[in-house]
Amino acid sequence: MLEYVTDPDDPRLTDYTRLRDVELRKSLEAERGLFLAEGEKVIRRAIGAGYPIRSVLTTRRWLAPLEDVLGDATVYVVSDEIMSGIAGFQVHRGALASMERLPLPGVETLLKRGGRRMLVLEDLVDHSNVGAIFRSAAALGVDGIILSPRCADPLYRRAVKVSMGAVFSIPYARMDDWFDGLAQLREAGCQTLALTPDQTAAPIDEVKAAGRVALLLGAEGDGLSSHWLEEADQAVCIPMSAEAMAAGVDSLNVVAAAAIACHGLMRSSR
Repeated sequence: MLEYVTDPDDPRLTDYTRLRDVELRKSLEAERGLFLAEGEKVIRRAIGAGYPIRSVLTTRRWLAPLEDVLGDATVYVVSDEIMSGIAGFQVHRGALASMERLPLPGVETLLKRGGRRMLVLEDLVDHSNVGAIFRSAAALGVDGIILSPRCADPLYRRAVKVSMGAVFSIPYARMDDWFDGLAQLREAGCQTLALTPDQTAAPIDEVKAAGRVALLLGAEGDGLSSHWLEEADQAVCIPMSAEAMAAGVDSLNVVAAAAIACHGLMRSSR
């Protein structure tokens, strides 16, 4: 159903309010049980993953490319100027969709689904980093992702956009209990590997992982907490070159580290 809107303050568009205001968006989206998908490809992936559409905000020229997947969804059609004004940025991919969130499974439910390779993220609060890690994980055969309580929301618009919709393809759950969370992984038969920049740890691609493996990643800068490092079954590292170490480069940013570690995990758990 098409509805043409000419006023950026029209109350029908409140799902799309102040997209650059992170704190407002986090509270609004949690309160209404929604998230935003940006661009044709991401919207298609969200729909394909079973997320119901609340509404779509787009311009005339993007109606045809999306027509086959929108069905009887409410579509608000605006001018390019109004679209940019509402979003607060140039929407290069042409459309925004407000989607209903689905209930998240608990960690226990996620673990019962099986899967040999799990990723566990501790306190990654940057939405772009979380989105990029989901994208790498999807490409490199990770079966599920578990988030600590303080991790950024994978369905926040920036995370969804950076992941290119990969957040819809990997099942994930959020821990309720950070302190004892790793015990739950062990009970499910997971060997826990803690990624650290410490070069005395075992190189990740040389670890012979038997059965299920959960790779733990910490936040940019601080890395994993001492508690999780101590609780893990084994510490692993990405070997750095001697030249890099001599120059004082002893680690990678968390997104690059996650991609390399996921590749190493894929090799070590064959």
